[in-house]
Amino acid sequence: MMKKIRKDLWETQSYSPFPGLTTHAYLWTPPSGQNVLFYSTGTDDDFDEIENLGGIAHQYLSHQDEASPVLAHIAQRFGARLHTPAPEMDAIRRFAEPHVQFEHRHVDDHGVEVIPTPGHTPGSTCFLVPGADASIYLFTGDTVFLADNGVWTAGFIPDISDADALASSLKLLSTLTPDLVISSAFFGDAGAHPLGDTPWGPCAEQAITTIPTSQARRA
Repeated sequence: MMKKIRKDLWETQSYSPFPGLTTHAYLWTPPSGQNVLFYSTGTDDDFDEIENLGGIAHQYLSHQDEASPVLAHIAQRFGARLHTPAPEMDAIRRFAEPHVQFEHRHVDDHGVEVIPTPGHTPGSTCFLVPGADASIYLFTGDTVFLADNGVWTAGFIPDISDADALASSLKLLSTLTPDLVISSAFFGDAGAHPLGDTPWGPCAEQAITTIPTSQARRA
């Protein structure tokens, strides 16, 4: 069963690509009625509930690791238009053909601010949207997440991620002012974290210190 996070934001059931790692997708239901799914579900278990909430007009992937055969099922069931990072098109189109590709920072026609944040992978991208009750939601993909030890942590994978690019991306994210931060995959109990009175800038800067290279930490 899906979980209501905010009046316009729903979390799908959890999916575990491998033991210890959990991921959710998130359905944003803005006033326009053009529902947006961030990330991707692992199965079709939530499809009926999503349809009752108005379906999916657009789906945004933060990076290639969210691509799977379920993308084609989402497009077929809801007619969703797939938005993906341009640098990772080849990996994603193995599962579904994207309708929109992005590589520059901009606010699109659906109110989604697309913010390229390379580092975790070359095409990693974050999304900033205006939520209900004057909230701001930041979808960080795997660029940064709150670890189960309470430390904001960079999504650095040895031999895959680019430490310097990731540090620069986190510096950029530190300039934003979200009050709800939502990662894609995470270790621990939750991927959506209300900040309350905690400023976001120091959280993003803390994540930089978790990148295991001295050069990245000086970025």
